[in-house]
Amino acid sequence: MKHWAMAAGVALAVSTLAAPALASSQAAPVTGATYFGYRDGQVQVVTDRRPGLTSVRIGGGTLSAQFSVAPDGRRIAWVDEKGRLRVGSASGDKVIAKDAAYIGPCLTPAWTADGKRVAYLKKGTAAAMTVVVADANGKGVVDSGTTLGPCHLTWSADGRTLAGYAGDTAGVYLLDTRSRVSVKAPGIKLANHVESLSPDSRRVVVNAIGPNAPGGDGSWTPLFTPSIYDTKTGKKITIPVKGRLVGARYLRDGRLAVRVRGTAANTLVTLDASGKEIQRVAEPAKARNLGLLGVLG
Repeated sequence: MKHWAMAAGVALAVSTLAAPALASSQAAPVTGATYFGYRDGQVQVVTDRRPGLTSVRIGGGTLSAQFSVAPDGRRIAWVDEKGRLRVGSASGDKVIAKDAAYIGPCLTPAWTADGKRVAYLKKGTAAAMTVVVADANGKGVVDSGTTLGPCHLTWSADGRTLAGYAGDTAGVYLLDTRSRVSVKAPGIKLANHVESLSPDSRRVVVNAIGPNAPGGDGSWTPLFTPSIYDTKTGKKITIPVKGRLVGARYLRDGRLAVRVRGTAANTLVTLDASGKEIQRVAEPAKARNLGLLGVLG
């Protein structure tokens, strides 16, 4: 079976659930989140900073869905139809690289947890695609190795590992950017989205799919049922949150934010490393059907 996503448009049963985290009394509370949606041929990024919402749009005409948002929610990295990697914000837009692969929506750039660097896929035809990492201003460019999992790249917060799924959805790969070695994560047979990686890269949040499920075109998945896997053992980890789960993301300090579907608005439930609930935040009603890109706090 092939689900090649290259359309040109847009347990607690183990010892821990999350990566080692700060004690809940030390961790900064979740104060908001960043969301996205598609509207009028553009990508709209909405940031909830309590008490108000702000938004930034990119695209128009030929829209590339190859984008990601910086951890602060204020900058967007995206690839245009000429293969230029751009960083846009409310104050303007800047081209920081001209050799990015513009093939399909799944080849998204990825911000480091500190918001200082961006990883992207380089133009080429090899099965294993080259990952390049650059400073947000376009300097400090480094060839960081190749991976068979170039889709929806996401960083571990320690800045060492990138996870992404294969273009045909046949598994998830982890690229160690120091050793430049890419390995396939065990336990995940098929996936069409990688949402988040724990700070130590030991846990990965994905949208796992069955053999007869559509692979999609590789665009960001707004609402999905999250699955967490141990990247060393392949064991699937139970998420101890009730309700219909429509997303989950690791925070920089190892906490796990789980998104729960609501009738009028969704809720973000934050768990510590043991799986204990430490915070519950109601999302804005306007974000109910939007995709979650990041959690602030």
